[in-house]
Order: sequence, then structure tokens, then C-alpha cells
Amino acid sequence: MRALKVLFTAFTLLFFGMNAQAQGKKTETIKIKTSAVCDMCKTTIEKGIAYEKGVQNVNLDVASQMLTVNYRADKTNVETLRQAVTKLGYDADEAAADAKAYNRLDDCCKKDKGVH
Repeated sequence: MRALKVLFTAFTLLFFGMNAQAQGKKTETIKIKTSAVCDMCKTTIEKGIAYEKGVQNVNLDVASQMLTVNYRADKTNVETLRQAVTKLGYDADEAAADAKAYNRLDDCCKKDKGVH
């Protein structure tokens, strides 16, 4: 019985220690201006960025073309997130979309042919 109490106490301390460590991770938010023009763009960008390491939450407002990303600063950084947007075929702030990825987008998602 005593061994069971010791084991329970050890697991409890381990759990609370891991929980405290996880809470100490810094989450930051960035807003990135994109070239998204439709709801299909929204789906593509949100889904693509959600798979990036460290991303906690992502939302694209199509009307303003503004992508909001909450991420863990110990797992990724602003430049990596911008680059991920460009690799999906969209502009990210001043960074131009990857040409090959842009050409693969549906016509409705192309900034010069987009349907609002």
C-alpha cells in the first residue's frame, strides 16, 4: 500500500511539473497581409498554416486579406510563417508568392483574376 502511495505521489508531481512547464511556453500573435481573394483561399491558407510547427491558432479575414496566427515562439518565428504563406502561393506582407505555387492555384484564387 505504501508503494502505491509513493507511486501516486510521483505521478502527481510529474504531471504538475509538466503542466507548469507547458504553461511557461510563450505564445505570440502575428498579422500577415496576404493576397487572398476568396473563401477557397481562406481554406487553403488556414489549413496549410495550421500544420506548421508551433502554430496554435490561425484565422484569415478575406475582406481585409489579413491572416492572424497565434504561435509558440519556441517552435517557429515570423519569417518561417511568412515563408509558409508564400509556399502556398500567396503574398505575405512584402514577400511575393512562390511562382510555381501561385500558378497551381485555381483561377478564383489568383490576385489578378480573383472573384470577390
